[in-house]
Amino acid sequence: MSNQNAAVYTLFNECQDCYKCVRRCPVKSIRIQDGHACVLSEKCIACGRCVAPCPSHAKRVRNDVDAVRRLINSQKDVYVSLAPSWRASFQCISRQLIATLKKLGFKGVSETALGAQEVSIETTRILNSMDKGLLISSACPVIVKYIRLYKPHLSDCIVPIASPALTHAKMLKEHYGNDISVVFIGPCIAKKEESDTHKDLIDYALTFEELKMWLKESDIAIEEGDCINEAFVPQHAHEGCLYPMDGGMCETIKKVGIKDNVHLCPTCSLESFDLAIESLSNEHFKNPVFVEALACIGGCMHGPCIATKMSDINNVSRLLRHIKQRNNIPQTAKTVVCEKYSPSPVIEKTYTMEEIREALHRIGKYTPEDELNCAGCGYQTCKDMAKALLKGNAEPSMCVSYMRKLATKKANAMLKSIPSAMVMLDKQLNILETNEAFVKMFVDEDKDIYLSNPQKLIGLPIQKFFDAEKLFTSVLNSGQEIQKENYRFNNKFYDLHIFPVEPTVSIGVVITDMTSANHSRERVAKKAKEVIDKNISTVQQIACLLGEHMVETETILNTIASEYNQDQE
Repeated sequence: MSNQNAAVYTLFNECQDCYKCVRRCPVKSIRIQDGHACVLSEKCIACGRCVAPCPSHAKRVRNDVDAVRRLINSQKDVYVSLAPSWRASFQCISRQLIATLKKLGFKGVSETALGAQEVSIETTRILNSMDKGLLISSACPVIVKYIRLYKPHLSDCIVPIASPALTHAKMLKEHYGNDISVVFIGPCIAKKEESDTHKDLIDYALTFEELKMWLKESDIAIEEGDCINEAFVPQHAHEGCLYPMDGGMCETIKKVGIKDNVHLCPTCSLESFDLAIESLSNEHFKNPVFVEALACIGGCMHGPCIATKMSDINNVSRLLRHIKQRNNIPQTAKTVVCEKYSPSPVIEKTYTMEEIREALHRIGKYTPEDELNCAGCGYQTCKDMAKALLKGNAEPSMCVSYMRKLATKKANAMLKSIPSAMVMLDKQLNILETNEAFVKMFVDEDKDIYLSNPQKLIGLPIQKFFDAEKLFTSVLNSGQEIQKENYRFNNKFYDLHIFPVEPTVSIGVVITDMTSANHSRERVAKKAKEVIDKNISTVQQIACLLGEHMVETETILNTIASEYNQDQE
């Protein structure tokens, strides 16, 4: 079962086994059980890519609103660390949002960008002190976890300082006292995990979507007016507000003052980061190289819980318009949170080619040609799917081509074994599909050829073999099925069941030969009539002929029963 205490989890009853989350997950940290997706929290990097695309909204982000409410009700001073990407979610001025957050019970609102500025100053100092080597930013918790779990050899390359959010939380505690509480609000799901592991600095992390939901539940609208008495505490941020943009951190480092020999390389998205650091190690660099790595395409402005419908250009423009530059940037950070990022690699079991082949056989892949690598299951190749089967993270039913072939085999076996004739027709009443029973009943010429391959009948008009055009056309036009008993064709009687497959496009027909059954009924009726006629003729003589008539009646009825039994056999 999914762990609902994790940052991302699945509501099993809502999951509709579409495997879209498997396709979107960059690290395949999802297990399919009984057709339902379970997030493997120990492998999940909390990027949130599986959440928004889920068509049934079964993928959920842990909701921490109630926990924050309890924190506020505990009479503690609770301060907001507000991510600079808030301008992409809330179309208001900062003073209005501050006033609104205070209505929820927060003591004050501060900008996470203040912590970002301290991180840039310290990162610049480290880079300027390096002769060569690779340094990767620690700002994005998704990237940090991805490195620790899936690129552990690069863990030592992460800047040994905490993220802007954690740095900012420490700044607030240094300013207002360690007994205050801090709640981060931003577009990032992974910040929930960051707060879980750093409770001494951040109590809880909310997403912008959670904040909007909270305001709606509390019937609180965004404050209107100038709200001139409201301001960010303890002061406004400056260049740190660039962080949520692609390359924003590199820009702040340039503003701090970086040496000419330092190379700055911004990357946005896990895929871009993977390409950037592929086959790299610290030994490859002759200069200091800094990689600003963000997991979301376009940066934090496109975070998984940004909760906006505005275009990216509008969001970036609003952000840039409100940034207040400062001429003198300190060269030494006032607040630094040292952090050592140790590797925590995901250990994947290796499998022999024989084991992989056996797993491939489970999904009908016996030759290289069978391996379509269509990625419909969520895995890029059939071999990846086979490995997932061996790990217990996948099920054979996830393979669309295998299930289609299996369904076709079952349908063909059923069609072959059914004694009734079955045929599928298109809107021109040409044969789309049929079975052997149809050939045996209605094909006279070249019967053996068609029996060996009923598919040769495909495309031929049904009227060539069996004619019930009015009934067929009626079902095609109306979309209503018809059950017709004792339909006479070529001196034989048939029961017809005609039903729409695709309304106005195709129909199915089941034809049962009732001729032999009709003959049996006729013989029974004839014998019964003999009994009735005999009774009528002897009514007047019943007293004197009772004994003789009873013998004859018994003989006739015995004959009826005998013949009826023979027909049944």
